[in-house]
Amino acid sequence: MNRHIEAIHANPNLKICAVCDVDTEKAKAASDRLGVPWVCDFRELPETDIASVLTPSGMHPRHAAEVAEETAIPYILVEKPISLTVREAYELFSRVDRAGKTLLPVYQNRYNPLVVLMKELVESGKLGKLHQFVCNVFWNRNDDYFSGGWHGTRALDGGVLYTQASHYVDMVHYFFGDVVEHKGIGGSLRGLEVFDSVAATMNFTCGVVGTINATVSVYRTNYQTEFTLIAEKGTIRLSGTNLNEIEFWDVEGMEKPEMDFKIDHVYGKGHDTLYQYIAEDRWEMFPNRKDILSGIRLMEMLSY
Repeated sequence: MNRHIEAIHANPNLKICAVCDVDTEKAKAASDRLGVPWVCDFRELPETDIASVLTPSGMHPRHAAEVAEETAIPYILVEKPISLTVREAYELFSRVDRAGKTLLPVYQNRYNPLVVLMKELVESGKLGKLHQFVCNVFWNRNDDYFSGGWHGTRALDGGVLYTQASHYVDMVHYFFGDVVEHKGIGGSLRGLEVFDSVAATMNFTCGVVGTINATVSVYRTNYQTEFTLIAEKGTIRLSGTNLNEIEFWDVEGMEKPEMDFKIDHVYGKGHDTLYQYIAEDRWEMFPNRKDILSGIRLMEMLSY
């Protein structure tokens, strides 16, 4: 929630109209902090343009559908993942459609400057034939993170590929298209109901093969996020907190880009870009339905 608040406040053309939480104390605290009205029932939200659904992951499809059906709010922004299963995703889109509303999935890492650059390179054909990729998300979530809440539960969390690494699952799908073959092996090594560690191998319609390795069990603190692409005419390795650094660049006929990719926020600045697109009514910048359904299908195949 805090990241969304920061991004909205950073845009002079947007404002927060109200907050909603079933927990009265949390709703009041947010209201006092932001100086806006609070409600505990979403049906009592004031008339506004957009509702941002920022509830636990497994509740996203139900809450987004209900807001679409039972309020006059035309645009429903939903944090990742929009659902834990393809079936729920289809149902969500169907209910939003019947209500005459528009669903806006949050995949803000697509707006990361280096992700944009990689997408353009892949689509341009300048790298030639794509051979292999490796994506590693090695993070820490301590025991307190999983104690007494929805994190780590099968019903509401989904596991490391959904709650932590979903943006990187989406990223490889965004770059390479649909998966042809896949094999994911996961472990609930810390006694959770879901996988805290996953190793997945896959190949895509474009021919590239690759792996995603993800865990939340790194000792003490986040260790690494990295993406390496090996292609016929180049090798590129991205790293940093949110893939904001070019660690290795060897591309035929192309010098390493002289761009400043520094990100002064632990979660990156993708949410700022996302809300800028909202302010500009640039709805085409959000992932399309086919893309989202295919990405959810990939996470589900690798996680269950």
